[in-house]
Amino acid sequence: MSTTTTASVSTHILDTSIGRPAQDVAIQLTARSGRDADWQALGGSATDADGRCKDLPALPEGTTHVRLDFAVEAYFEKKQADAQQDAPASRDSGAVFFPEVAITFAVQPGEHYHVPLLLNPFGYSVYRGS
Repeated sequence: MSTTTTASVSTHILDTSIGRPAQDVAIQLTARSGRDADWQALGGSATDADGRCKDLPALPEGTTHVRLDFAVEAYFEKKQADAQQDAPASRDSGAVFFPEVAITFAVQPGEHYHVPLLLNPFGYSVYRGS
């Protein structure tokens, strides 16, 4: 009999300011096995043209908490450079307000956790997807 002893994680990013997937955003995955345990870096990947990250590392057995770190600053800087001539006047200095987004969540063995990030230059939202 086969049983699943670890949780699994997937994610994707939608840039809600343009209604399109956010491509080439670096994502790092870390995990820990208990509330007071040290975080263990597991590796990372980047989003594809569909905003999905299909090759995140597997979680070790005993994982209870997971953190996804999204490096969104480079994405927004590139987007700003690409659209600079079309951008309306801004009250901001041009700096990225949220240079990174870190999402931490608890997991249970055998469960799959899909964590979509809805992103725009001035805010973000995240939820447990399916």
